[in-house]
Amino acid sequence: MISGLVKRNTYQDSVNLMLLSTKLTEMEGVRKVSIMMGTPANKDIFRNTGMYSAEFDLANPNDICISVDTDSPDMLKSISEKLEEFISDLSSKSSATQLKKAKSLKGALKKIEDPNLALVSIPGEYVFDEGKKLLNENMNLFIFSDNMDFCEEKELKELARDKGLIVMGPDCGTGIISGVPLAFANVVNKGNIGIVGASGTGIQEVSSIISRLGGGISHAMGIGGRDLSEEIGGISAKIALDYLANDKGTEVIVFISKPPAEAVKNSIVEKLKVIGKTAVALFLGEEEKGPEDNLHYAATLEDTANLAFYLSRKKSVYKGRVKELEERLDLIRLNQRQKSVHGYYGGGTLAGEAKLILKKHINKPGCKIIDFGDDEYTKGRPHPMIDPGTRIDAIKGLKDNGEVAVVIFDNVIGYGSSTDMAGSLGPHIKEVLEYKRKNGRDIIFIASVCGTEDDVQVYSKQVEELEKAGVTVMSTNAQCAKLAHEIMEYLDGDWKHEESYSGLLGEDLRVINVGLESFGKTLYELDVNLVQYNWTPTAGGNKDLQRMLQKLENI
Repeated sequence: MISGLVKRNTYQDSVNLMLLSTKLTEMEGVRKVSIMMGTPANKDIFRNTGMYSAEFDLANPNDICISVDTDSPDMLKSISEKLEEFISDLSSKSSATQLKKAKSLKGALKKIEDPNLALVSIPGEYVFDEGKKLLNENMNLFIFSDNMDFCEEKELKELARDKGLIVMGPDCGTGIISGVPLAFANVVNKGNIGIVGASGTGIQEVSSIISRLGGGISHAMGIGGRDLSEEIGGISAKIALDYLANDKGTEVIVFISKPPAEAVKNSIVEKLKVIGKTAVALFLGEEEKGPEDNLHYAATLEDTANLAFYLSRKKSVYKGRVKELEERLDLIRLNQRQKSVHGYYGGGTLAGEAKLILKKHINKPGCKIIDFGDDEYTKGRPHPMIDPGTRIDAIKGLKDNGEVAVVIFDNVIGYGSSTDMAGSLGPHIKEVLEYKRKNGRDIIFIASVCGTEDDVQVYSKQVEELEKAGVTVMSTNAQCAKLAHEIMEYLDGDWKHEESYSGLLGEDLRVINVGLESFGKTLYELDVNLVQYNWTPTAGGNKDLQRMLQKLENI
C-alpha cells in the first residue's frame, strides 16, 4: 500500500533526500521509501515508479513529498519523524561549518569579489534560468545537475562561448582546475598533462593511473556526456581544448570520450592535430590505430594513461631544458641571422637518428648534420671517434659564423675510442663560447655521451668535462636532437612558452557553490575562496512566474 505525506516549504537538496530514502527503505516493515521535492519532474518519477500518492497533487517544488510502500499504517508517522531528525541534523552540521553563505545570488555576489566559477547542483529543470544569470555575471559553469533539455544546454554553451567562458556539463561529475578538485575527483600529482573528458570516471581512472606512475595533471576538464552529441556539437570540448592549448603548464593533452557523433569526432580530431601540442585520444570502443603527426590514439583507459605519461616525461624534459636556456636563447634571437643548427658526429647511425628527428629543420639554409666518419672525411685521417681533429676544426670555425645557433654532437666512448674526447673538445668549445659572449652573442652546444661507467673513459667523467666547458648534456642522442628541435621551434617563434590567455585555467578560483553543500565543504577545506549559495526555487517553483520576475528585475 502506498501512503503519502507532504512537508510544506522545506527545501532540501535532492541528493540528500535520495540518500535518506535508501537508508529508510532498510527499515523493518517497509518495502520502499521515496522522498523527493515536489517538482513536476519528480512527480512524474513518482508516477512512473508506482509511488505516487494523491497528497502530492498540490505539492510545489519547495515541498518535500514522502512516499512509503508499507502495510503498517503507523510507518508513515515514523518515517516523517526520521525525516525531521535528518533535516535537523543537516541544519546543525551546516551551522557548524564556517562557510560564507547566502540565500540569493545577489547576496552571494556581495560576499565574494569577482567570482569566476559556479558549481551548480540544483534540479536540472531550473539550471537554464539560473545558469544564464551566472554566465551574465561572467562566471564559468560546472554543472553537476542532469536532466537538462538539449536546447537549453546548447543555448547556455553558446552564450558561454560568446562571452569567453565555458560550461562544463550538465551531468559533469569530475574536474580538476589548477589542482582544485570539483565534485568527484582524486588527489593526484600536479604535472604537465591536461585532460578533457566526456566521461567523469574515465578522467578519474586516467588521472589516477598517471599519478601512480609518477606523472601529474595540470587540469582535468569534464564536459558532460552529451557535449559530443550531434545536437550540441562539441562546443565545450573545443573551448576546453583551446584553454589547454594556451595553458603554459600543459604540454600533453588527453581527450577521453565514449563513442561520439561521427561528424563531431572528426572535428575534435582535426582540432587535436592543429593544436600545437602532443595529444592522446581515446574514443572508447574504437580500435587503436597508429599516430597521426602530434596525435596518438589509445584503445583503453590504461593505455591512454601509460601513453600520456610516457609522452609527458619526454615533453617535460625538453621544455624544461629550453626554459633553463631562455635568457641565452633570447640573446641569440636578437641576431636575426642566427637560426641554423649544425651536427658534428663521429657515429654514423647517431648522425642518421639526429637527421630524422631534425628533418623539419635540416633542409633550411645553413642547417646540416655531418657524419665525420663518412668516407669523404676520413681519407688520410683517423676516424673521428679516435681523432678529434675534424670536429675541432669545425668548432673553431663557429667563432665567426653568425648563422649557427645550436650545435649537437656525440661522444662515443669505450674500446677503440679516444681516451678523452671530452677533454679534447671541451677547451675549444669553451673558447668559442667566451668569444661569442665577449661580442654580445651566444651559441648552444648540446651533446650526448654513448658509454658506461665501466668504460675506461668513465661515463660520468666525460659528462662532467663537457658540462664544465659549457655544454648541455642529455642522456641519449635522441634527447640531444629533440632538445635541439625544441630550441629551433623556440627560435622560429613556433614554441609558445609565455603565459597566454587560457580562460579559467590562468586564474585563482573564486567559487559560488550553488546547491550541494558537500561540494562546497571540500573546496573550503582546500582554502578556495568560496561562497555557499543555498538555492531554493523562487515563486513556488513556477518557472513562468520566475521568468516574469527576472524580467521585472532587469527593467
